[in-house]
Formats: sequence, structure tokens, C-alpha cells
Amino acid sequence: MARYVIRLGLLLVACSVPTLVATGCGSSGGGQSEDAALFDPQKSAARNWNEALLAAIRVDFARPTVHARNLFHSSAMMYDLWAAYDAVAQPYFLGAERAGVACPFTEQERERLRATAIDVEADRSEAISYAMHRLLHHRFANSPGAGISLPRFDALLSAQGFDPTLATTDYSKGGAAALGRYLADCVIRYGLNDGANESAGYANQHYQPVNPPLNPALPGANGLVDPDRWQPLALAMSIDQAGNPTTNQPPFLSAEWGRVVPFALQETALSLFERDGVLYPVYLDPGAPALLRGAQALPEEYQWTHSLVALWSAHLDPADGVLWDVSPGSIGNTTALPQTIQEMRQFYDPLEGGVRDQGHTVNPFTGAPYEPQIVPRGDYTRVLAEFWADGPRSETPPGHWFTIANTAVHDHPAFERRYRGVGPVLSDLEWDVKLYFVLGGALHDAAITAWGIKGWYDYIRPISALRAMAELGQSSDPNLPRYDPEGIPLVTGRIEVVQSDDVLAGDSGEHVGKIKVLAWRGPEAVSDPQTQTAGVGWILLERWWPFQLATFVTPPFAGYVSGHSTFSRAAAEVLTALTGSEYFPGGMGEFVARKNEFLVFERGPSVDVRLQWATYRDASDQTSLSRIWGGIHPPVDDIPGRRLGIKVAESAVALAEAYFSGRGTAL
Repeated sequence: MARYVIRLGLLLVACSVPTLVATGCGSSGGGQSEDAALFDPQKSAARNWNEALLAAIRVDFARPTVHARNLFHSSAMMYDLWAAYDAVAQPYFLGAERAGVACPFTEQERERLRATAIDVEADRSEAISYAMHRLLHHRFANSPGAGISLPRFDALLSAQGFDPTLATTDYSKGGAAALGRYLADCVIRYGLNDGANESAGYANQHYQPVNPPLNPALPGANGLVDPDRWQPLALAMSIDQAGNPTTNQPPFLSAEWGRVVPFALQETALSLFERDGVLYPVYLDPGAPALLRGAQALPEEYQWTHSLVALWSAHLDPADGVLWDVSPGSIGNTTALPQTIQEMRQFYDPLEGGVRDQGHTVNPFTGAPYEPQIVPRGDYTRVLAEFWADGPRSETPPGHWFTIANTAVHDHPAFERRYRGVGPVLSDLEWDVKLYFVLGGALHDAAITAWGIKGWYDYIRPISALRAMAELGQSSDPNLPRYDPEGIPLVTGRIEVVQSDDVLAGDSGEHVGKIKVLAWRGPEAVSDPQTQTAGVGWILLERWWPFQLATFVTPPFAGYVSGHSTFSRAAAEVLTALTGSEYFPGGMGEFVARKNEFLVFERGPSVDVRLQWATYRDASDQTSLSRIWGGIHPPVDDIPGRRLGIKVAESAVALAEAYFSGRGTAL
């Protein structure tokens, strides 16, 4: 890695890099205020309503699949109402039939609309506003934050001088407002027929877990039956990542999401798998993950990939004396993604952490090197884990990337709204609707791809895999106690067998022979997160925790593949393509996590930490690694997700551009 590893005793160099704050992440990431969705006349109608949607997502249930769909449907609808007035661009819903739902709109009607428009941009904005008001009222009517969101939608419409009580959809008489409401009704009907099971609250219709639930407050894996399959949780109190209390045994979110109608995914990329008489559609099937048992078993890779998560848990202590340069000069510009198992093992550093970064020699916009930013590794890793986790008051991972596109890209003073970085400067409205259409389509397809794979492969999470291996013992040495070929590999100084003289041995030696790990001590070690940190120390592996809250622990769905890796790489590829540059405007995106203010899980960071990214892919890669340090995903979930994100983005960009040029086709 092109990273400086420094021990305490050296001078901690402060740096100041003049750059924008890239994005927020709710109360755990400096998210926008409750008033963020109020009308800003300096922004396009699409931007104002996109921010209203993001604000509503922050107070809704934390459902990344559902909100990727909301973001796409709203984005495609806003694009249509821009394209309806354009002489070339082809609408996506208007004039098409999708999922058996027709939205009639003839070319003659379109020509009449353009011919009678006195102010095209004003009509587009009016249509968008009425459409979004109608759709968002429908989608968030039963949200836990409805008392906040629905009045905000009304206020946003009223602030533009429009009437929230307007009901007509006859655009031959009602003009732009009626056209917007007409299209919103089409999208609502489409959404009730697109395979998401919206009418039943997006519930699974068939999926059932094979493993009994895990109570993480108890030691071990709690009777795990199949170490290759997902295990639900049974918590004393369960609060989702948006801060909403939920059932104490959260069900698998969107186990059958592969059935949802995609944007650009093709039938040629679709595989159908059957389990218990139920078909599971999977797009872009990456094949099985590393399994411990069965005909496709790769037990050594299963043990390696999950044990790396435990090893990286030792990096969560800012007092361990390790300092890193986390500037783009050291971190980022990651080497090519591994193609083989051996390359994957070489890609990640199991003991020091991180991957094979090359860093960036200079900022291409300034011509100057990126200034070093030396911080404790334990602060960097904890901030990373919480920032990208999309915790309380977050817009979820898909929305997080919309926020980045809005604030770190569009609002940057150096950014020019040129499609693919060339040609004329586009209006705010044209840039926003085109960006949202492509980004929304890609993230919608990323959700369908990742969750289709999750539902079919139903892969275990690290907390269950590590505790299950701990119960079996160690797999390194048949001559040592508790040997089991399906146990966890030992690593001197990190994963060891408890000896009789160990402080973990127990009062009567009841833990002698068990497996211990040098790791984050867990949320049980933090009674007051505003003043305390758990720190890192030796714990019994059977009691290992991810770096998460005790009321959440790990996401309520299977691990493989990583949704964060898929979403983030898809978004990074879209932003790279549409801006015409792999770099953030000005060569830097940044988020500042303030000392002893940012972290929610425990006190910290101990110093200000600046998360910095030269390129969109750097931010995406950082997202992926954050999930390993957070204890949520092993490498086997990560790399396939990144690759899928690339494929999804390529298809979304190509299809969207076909619509922009008037040659889009219905799937």
C-alpha cells in the first residue's frame, strides 16, 4: 500500500485542504436539516423535489431497495416531463407500456403540448412539481415520518405558487399541472405491478430463513444449522438504521427483490433458480460465494474471508499508536480488482488493514500534491464505518449518492454542467433530470441485482460465521486443543487459543481451549457512548460484535453480495461518465468528522478526521472497505459487488443515452 504507517512519538502534522464538504449522513454524518426540502428558487424543480424525497427517506424506514426504487421512479418521471417538451428526447413512461401498465401519450399530443407552451421551462417545472407532489404523497402516506414529510410536500408545492388540492389529470385542458398528475398516476399504477409487492408493504411472499435467530447478547451462534446461510437476529430492542423501532426479530428485507422490473438489465443476463418450489430471478449471477460445506465448498476461503473481518476489528482503537496518512496522496487510486482467489488474498492487508492503494501523485486541477493528513488509524476506520453505514437520519446508500451528486458535484463552484464534460453548458433542470435518470436507473438496477443474489444465495453474515467457527474451535493445528477442520485459523497475536493462565480462562477455567480474538470490545463495553469508547482488547470470539449499535448489530438480510459495494461502484461509474471526469470537481471531495462530535456508536473521533476522495471511484472503494471495518461484510461479498456495479452502470448509461437521443426502446 502507498500509505505511511507511523507510530506515536512522531509529530502529528495538521493540514488544511481548501475543498468542499462532500456530503452528509444524517445525525451520524452531518446530514441536511429538516428544512432542506423547502423551495429554493436558485435550484431547479427537479433538485428541489429530489431533496424533498431525500428528506422523506431520512425519516422513513431504512429500506435501501425500496428507496432505490423510489429514487428511480421519481427520477424517470421527472425526466419524462422534461422530455415531453423536447423535440428529440424520448420519454420513458409516457407513451409506453411497462409491466402491463400503459401510459398513453401520442406524438400528436406531445407536439400540441410543445406548440402551446408559452414558457417551456416554467411548464416543465410545474409538471414536475405536481407529479412529484402526487407520487410522494402516495409513496410516503404510511411512512413513520409521514407527519413530517407530507406537510413538507404540500409546503414545497405551495411555495412555488401551486395549488396542492388540484385534482385534474386531463392535460388537454389542465396543461402542465394536469400532465404531471396524469403521469404520476401512471407511475403509481406501474409501481403496484412491478414485482415489488408494494401493496403489501414490500413484504416477502415466500422466503423463510433456515437458521434459528441469533441473540448476540448470548455467546455463540445460538444453534446455527447451516453455516452457509443467513441467520436472523433476535434483539432485546431493535432499531433500524433510520432510527425507527422495529420488530425484535427483523425479517429478511427484500429477499425476492430480483422479481422487480429493472431499468436496463437485460433478459440475457437473467438466471432463474428454484428453491422449495419458489423461483428466484438473479441478474448477472456471479456464482456462489465461498461456502464452508457442500459440493461447491471452499472451506479455506470461507475461513479466510470471515476471519479477515475479525482481524480488521483490531484496527478500531485510536489509542493503539498507529497513525496513517489518509489523504488522496496515500489512499485511493486502487489497483485493479482481483480476478482470482489468490489475487483477492493479496489485495487486502490482513494485519495492518486496507488494500493495495497507489495514491494520487498530484491533484490534476491544481498541479500540486495532495497534502498529507495524518490521523490515528482507529479514528479513520471508525469514522469510515459510521459515515458510510448510513446510520440514523440517513437517506440510505442510494440516496447518499444522490446527495453526493447534488452537493459535492453540482454545487461545487468549479463544476460545469456539460454532459460528459463536453458541449454546451446545460440548464440546471436539464442537467438534473438527465443525471437523476441515469443515476436512479443504475442504483435501481444495483438493488435488483444485489438483492436478487442475496435472496438466492442467502449467505451468512460475519457475526454468525465467526461465532459458529469459534464454537467449533481452531483449524490450524491438530495437536492443539479444540481442533476442527471447520474452525477458525489461528493468527499469532490476533486469534489464539485461551490458555489456563489467560485472564479470559474464567474463574474455574471454563473457557480454557476456547478461541479468543483481539478485537473491538463491543457495544456492551460502552454504557455512555458520548463519553466512552469500547477500545480493542482480547475477547472470546464467541462474543464477537461488529462495530455497530446493540440495537442494530448487522443488516437484516443476507451478506453476499455487498449492497454498499454494488450501489457505490455503480454510482461512481455513472458520475465518472456523465461528468466526463473520474475526479471530483477541483480534484477533491471531502467530509469533515469533528473531534468528539461525529461518532454515534461511541465517543470520537479523538481528532478531526477528513474523509477525502480524489475520484468518485476512490469514494466508492472507501465505502466498500468501511463495511469490512464495520464488521458487516467479508471480502467475498465486496469484490463481486464492485464488479456488478460496473456492469450495471454501463448498461444504465447506454440505455439512458438512447432515450436522450430519441431511440430508447421498451424492455
